[in-house]
Amino acid sequence: VQLQACGGGWVQPGGSLRLSCTASGFTLDDYAIGWFRRAPGKEREWVSCVGNRDITTYYTDFVNGRFTISRDNAKNTAYLQMSGLKPEDSAVYYCAAGYEGRGSYYVCPRVPERDEADFGQWGQGTLVTVSS
Repeated sequence: VQLQACGGGWVQPGGSLRLSCTASGFTLDDYAIGWFRRAPGKEREWVSCVGNRDITTYYTDFVNGRFTISRDNAKNTAYLQMSGLKPEDSAVYYCAAGYEGRGSYYVCPRVPERDEADFGQWGQGTLVTVSS
């Protein structure tokens, strides 16, 4: 059971990157997918989330309008398209999966309150560096 995040790298301010998160050993169909990041010297923070059945996408304020989260269950993969990157976006980015199943529990709306608590599967992180 594994999540593999990739797609990080170096980009100039204003540039774009697309991160991918692929699951192996389990299917993402029953899971919400979250992206988090940890900048040097800072706590890990939530960036974005997309549910499985609740397909509404959620973003934290500092990336809203610049980042787009999506998922392709057929490929067992989720994505984070990042545009208009700023130096303060430099961080290790992590994807995580939170189980929703077929019940009435939705992970993403609860992230501002519960943060990482509902995410049981984590990828290893991919480094994004934004600098000139």
